[in-house]
Amino acid sequence: MKGLVFNLLETVVSRRYGEDTWDALLDAAELGGAYTSLGNYPDAQMGALVTAASTALNLSPNEVLRWFGQEAMSVMVERYPEFFSAQTTTRPFVLSLNSIIHPEVRKLYPGADVPLFDFEDGPDGSLLMGYDSARKLCALAQGFVEGAGKHFGEVVRFEHLECMHKGDVKCRFRITFTATRKA
Repeated sequence: MKGLVFNLLETVVSRRYGEDTWDALLDAAELGGAYTSLGNYPDAQMGALVTAASTALNLSPNEVLRWFGQEAMSVMVERYPEFFSAQTTTRPFVLSLNSIIHPEVRKLYPGADVPLFDFEDGPDGSLLMGYDSARKLCALAQGFVEGAGKHFGEVVRFEHLECMHKGDVKCRFRITFTATRKA
């Protein structure tokens, strides 16, 4: 996993709970914590940090990942405004993941292993999104989309239709977007 993800986690934990909490998570996970954004680190290190945060915050690992995604989006808006400036709502932003955002991520961070998404319009106006990744971080993907919704002034609702954690080939969500303010 790219160090960028670890840097994002460090930033959101430090902003919300303080740098001492980040250090405590590193200690609990028995990790050194010197992550460079371009570095590659074993996925197990992220797993250890999520497990440590789960214990410390009395949340499930999926709740930690979802929170992380929600909080990290505002940091990504600060660091990479060009990914967000072309869109005015969440749906087209999400639809740009495969064609615009992930190719740019691969340019900025060579070797980045990003998840694959597929999309189709639901008959009720919802967006059906498939998520496929060996890492099975569907809760993080959900949090990122919800965080994008907050950025764009929308409430994003997820319905989990299929999940790799339940033995499905990939995760599949039904997503609806509701504006909370004028765009």
